[in-house]
Amino acid sequence: MKIIKSHLDSEKELPLQLKISFQKVFVLFKKYAGSEFLQHPYHSAAKKMLLLFEKHPELNEGFSDYSLLETYKDEIDLLLNPLFPEPLLLNEIKAVTVPFSFISFKFTDRFENIINNAGDDYRLKVTNFEDDSMYIVACTFILANVHGYHVDVKRPFYFNIPDKTTGTMKYYRATYNADFSEIIATKDAPKITEEDFKELLNNFDNIELWKEKIPPNSYIFKGFGLMSLFDVTSEEMLSSIKANLLAGGPNLVKKLQNNLRDFYALKDLKLGFSIFDKINSKICETVTKKTNSLILEQHTEISCDKRYFCDGIIQKVFTNNETFIISDVEEYGNNTDKNPFYKNLHNSGIKSILLIPIQSSINGNLALLEIASPRAYDLNSVNINKLKDIIPVFEAAVKRTSEEHQNILEATIQEHYTSIHNAVKWRFYDAAEKYHEEHKTNENVKLEQIVFNDVYPLYGQSDIKGSSEARNNAIQEDLSTQLSLAINVLKDACKSESLPIYNELMFRVSTYLKDVKKGLHAGDEINILEFLKQDIYPVFNHIKKINSTLSKKVSIYMERLDKELGVVYEKRKNYENSVTILNSKLAKYIDKKQQEAQKMYPHYFERYITDGIEFNMYIGQSITREDTYDAIYLHNLRLWQLQTLCEMENIAFNELKNMEQELRVASLILLHSTPLAIKFRMDEKQFDVDGAYNIRYEIIKKRIDKAHIKGTDERLTTPGKLAIVYSQDKDALEYVKYINFLQSKNQLGTIEFLELEDLQGVSGLKALRVEVIYQKDFDEKNTITFNDLIKEIEA
Repeated sequence: MKIIKSHLDSEKELPLQLKISFQKVFVLFKKYAGSEFLQHPYHSAAKKMLLLFEKHPELNEGFSDYSLLETYKDEIDLLLNPLFPEPLLLNEIKAVTVPFSFISFKFTDRFENIINNAGDDYRLKVTNFEDDSMYIVACTFILANVHGYHVDVKRPFYFNIPDKTTGTMKYYRATYNADFSEIIATKDAPKITEEDFKELLNNFDNIELWKEKIPPNSYIFKGFGLMSLFDVTSEEMLSSIKANLLAGGPNLVKKLQNNLRDFYALKDLKLGFSIFDKINSKICETVTKKTNSLILEQHTEISCDKRYFCDGIIQKVFTNNETFIISDVEEYGNNTDKNPFYKNLHNSGIKSILLIPIQSSINGNLALLEIASPRAYDLNSVNINKLKDIIPVFEAAVKRTSEEHQNILEATIQEHYTSIHNAVKWRFYDAAEKYHEEHKTNENVKLEQIVFNDVYPLYGQSDIKGSSEARNNAIQEDLSTQLSLAINVLKDACKSESLPIYNELMFRVSTYLKDVKKGLHAGDEINILEFLKQDIYPVFNHIKKINSTLSKKVSIYMERLDKELGVVYEKRKNYENSVTILNSKLAKYIDKKQQEAQKMYPHYFERYITDGIEFNMYIGQSITREDTYDAIYLHNLRLWQLQTLCEMENIAFNELKNMEQELRVASLILLHSTPLAIKFRMDEKQFDVDGAYNIRYEIIKKRIDKAHIKGTDERLTTPGKLAIVYSQDKDALEYVKYINFLQSKNQLGTIEFLELEDLQGVSGLKALRVEVIYQKDFDEKNTITFNDLIKEIEA
């Protein structure tokens, strides 16, 4: 009898003594040999089988000596034949096995053929279980079948079995039938309590604990098992392809090629792909950007004028994005005058090929998946149907490779530039692409400068007024609270222990408290906290030991402190929460509005969150390569800016009810009517104005927030009013129109025309300041556009 061993057959560490027995088969024959089955067709055969068991009692009682399998080969075959119907021998993959060792000794013809094709040295090996895991799985069977403790550790067994005839690997899932077996406890088997069971549940990976509770060989497995295998190569390939896709890496194509070889059982099948740049609108007038290709050799540029591909491929693959099949390359060559595409396939030894186009949603490029064989008709219109379930996964694989190329460009941008606004990202991609192409031949190549000329700037802000004062007040109040709490503890300590040191400490704490109430200076908070830590807290540790009342007082003090910072952090927390709420609301709103504004005309936008929101915008022809610039887009964006700040004022005002500390914003616009240039600063990873003259614009931006109205001490920016700073009267006329329009909508009120005090390095500035009319029923969705203004003027 042929015996198939496994990699586990020498493993002695099992909780079970494995005994091969056919006792349950004997019971079945004994049943049919009974007098009540005299007329049953199995009756006479069953009586003969009982004689066989009487002659060889070892078959019933069981044995562990595997050499007896050969001794009783004929008898065992006779006993087990009813479990192996002859019509199914070439279809089912089934074997009789010894559980947990996978030693097999009775097979269907198909099972035996598979093992024979695997090679003489092949041993069955479970791919998804380690040896320790098998011990624990055997223990769970014991817990369930002997002690009634059920543990769900059901996992399918998998076998990878090579096929030497094809040079590929086949994958099988195993199911196990244990109906012909039983587990018996020996006299040495320890009792398993519920506490033991719970401990085992919490220590699945602790093999030593399992061996302690269920020692090796403490139970007997008696019987045999029936193992059935199912070919899951296709499913395994899908799973493997997905896993390889997730892993990615430079060997992705090779891994996927191996997957396909197993899938098609073709050991020399080849996989390649190419990605065609689609920035050119004409079919095939393109550059291949990725060259792991089987069909292009060293070509990097393909032109239809040179007739590289035939009309059929151009139409079906590049135009219709449909799969193209060539079952016989030589026949294809005879029908296409042996074009360059055929010659390349012929020279590469390719005789049949599938071309599967995949349109990239990432950048619009066309990826071409290439599956080829050195034999004609290995790949054809029939077996391409095997790919129906697997093509979507390969599409994801090719797209993944496309993404990796895209990620290289992204990484270059992130490393050398910064997080780039979508409106100008195209320019950085162009620079990164050029850099990588030139870097292939010139290691000293440098990234080019990114400059946008002749753009119009727009600057705005909604600044939280008095934020520094509010923050300082919050710190004062928290420190005052903390010092007062400390004094209360020391006062109560004096009542229990009349120690002069308590009075001295109270004096010092009171002195700090008076100073804090007068005002904070640089370093005051650090000095106070250091004093409390070094001089007060050690005393508190003593005080809380005096009695329970003082211990409670100290606990009250400590509970008022922030656990991470070790200070009273109540008013500051209220302040910071209010700032966070306000900033979050305003940032979310302007980000949403920006998405709408970008659809009107692409422009550069960046915003910053400080104590409030400030934002820069630049618009001009150089920002976009798609749309034609017109001055109307600048006017539209200026109205959008004014309208958006007006709406943000309303949002901030309506948010007062949700803030623990009342905070107001003051809004400002800087009007600059002369175009300038912006340049990406490589060292700072951000855009800045370019040129000495244009720097004046940045200086004004940084200083106007502190500007005063000429001849007064009044700040320009104030809650409830929106300020627009300009240099020349003609610059203000445009905004006056917009203000008049919004006044007609009852969104803005009285307008002021102001002159500003000279700033350091800047003089002659003027401003419009207009009252914001807060809407009780303000609706964020109800906005006014430039088109509304045009219609109003025309009316």
